[in-house]
Amino acid sequence: MSFVGNLLWFVFGGGVFYGLVWLLAGCLWCITIIGIPIGIACFRVASFAFLPFGKELVPAEIVGEKAVAGSGFVNVLWCIFSGFWLSVAHVLTGLGYCCTIILIPFGLAHFKIAKASFAPLGKRIVNSEMAKAAYMAAAQAKLAAATGQMYQQPGVMPQQAVQYQQPQAVQYQQPAAMPQNNVQQ
Repeated sequence: MSFVGNLLWFVFGGGVFYGLVWLLAGCLWCITIIGIPIGIACFRVASFAFLPFGKELVPAEIVGEKAVAGSGFVNVLWCIFSGFWLSVAHVLTGLGYCCTIILIPFGLAHFKIAKASFAPLGKRIVNSEMAKAAYMAAAQAKLAAATGQMYQQPGVMPQQAVQYQQPQAVQYQQPAAMPQNNVQQ
C-alpha cells in the first residue's frame, strides 16, 4: 500500500515539488560552512518529502544514535531562517488537500513533513514498523527505570537483562601520601 501511496504522492501530491524545495534549501545551507549540518538534515528530509508513506521521522536517540551537541541551538537557527516558511507551506498545502475527502492522506503526509520542518537536526528516517518498535522499547525502558524493575529487550536472554538504576554520585578520594626519600646529601 505504501508503494501506491508514494507513487501517487510523487506525481500528484507535491512530492516532486516539495522534495526539490527541500533539496534547494539543503544546497543553500551547504553554501555556508556553518550550515552544512543543516544542509545534510535538509537532504534527509528531502528523501522523506519525496516518498513519505510507510516512513516516520524519529529522534536519533530512539534508534540508538547519540544526541549531537548543539543541535537544539542549530534547530532554532534553522526554524528562524527556513523551517518556519517550509512548515507554513506544508501546513497550507495539507489544509488544501484535507478540504477534499479523497486527498486527506496527502494532507496528513504534508502535516507529517511540516512537523519535521521545525527541527530536522537529530532526526532519522525509518520505516513505520521500526518507529513503532523503537518508541515502544524506549517507553518500556523508561517505565522500567522509573519503577526500578529489570527491562529485558526482545531477543535478550533473562540473565543478560539490564537492571536500571539511578546513577550514583562518585566519591573523590585523596591519593595516598607519597613516601619521602630520606637521602642525605
